[in-house]
Amino acid sequence: MVPVIRTKKDGVVVGLIAYASVAVFYSAFDLFAARGAFYTVDLLGKAVFRGLRDPSVLQYPIQPDWMSIFWYNGLHLVTSLAIGLVVVALIEQAERHPARARLAFAAIVAGFVVTVLGVGVATEPFRPLLPWWSIVVANGFATLLAGAYVTRKNPGVWRLMVPAAG
Repeated sequence: MVPVIRTKKDGVVVGLIAYASVAVFYSAFDLFAARGAFYTVDLLGKAVFRGLRDPSVLQYPIQPDWMSIFWYNGLHLVTSLAIGLVVVALIEQAERHPARARLAFAAIVAGFVVTVLGVGVATEPFRPLLPWWSIVVANGFATLLAGAYVTRKNPGVWRLMVPAAG
């Protein structure tokens, strides 16, 4: 029973780390672009919850839609938590069944690729405002920070998951 509790706790922490790191990345991204800290999340919230499909309207000053920002943050948080729980469960399976470690690692890498491609395809109409590189970097940043947490909690996990690294 203890490993399940640890898995859930660590999964939640990994999800929170991923959520926060992507949020911080895009806040900095927007501030450096002189658009305001919530520009990207406002854009995504309007696209998901208000049906915005034409980003050209955003060339003009528009008030932030705080409800769209709130709901999009909620969606992002729930998605990040779910991913964190799945990733930590895969890592725990790899620890319990070392013969499956490479498969678990492949599933985690595939999940990263699917996440990046899914976000990229879903945001295609907004590509000038949300470039591919930012999606890759934001998710890579989240992966590195969450991975640092996991490897600190489980020092041998990297060697287990990627035998060539050991």
